[in-house]
Formats: sequence, structure tokens, C-alpha cells
Amino acid sequence: MGEIISLHKRRKQVERLREKRQAAENRRKFGRSKPERIRERAEAERQARAFEGHRLEK
Repeated sequence: MGEIISLHKRRKQVERLREKRQAAENRRKFGRSKPERIRERAEAERQARAFEGHRLEK
């Protein structure tokens, strides 16, 4: 005879695996690499400095 399993636990296990696969796919599809994040942060800081430099004083 086969091993007795809880169908509820098996369904939860399958659902967790499905969610894990979906999360991995989303990270691949929408994630950014570390160099991209660093470049974007540096660009935002550069723009903020340029904006502050053009600000008029009252």
C-alpha cells in the first residue's frame, strides 16, 4: 500500500510551490540588477543637485 497523505497539506504544498515559481518569474521579469539600481540612484542624486542649484532664493 501507498503512504497515507493529507490532501489538505498536499494542496497547500502545491500552492506554495506554485507561488514560489511565480515569484521567481516575477523577479526575472521585473527585477533590476544591482548596477542598474546604483546607476538609477546616482542619476536621481545628480538631478536633485542640479535642481537645488537652479533654485531661486527669496
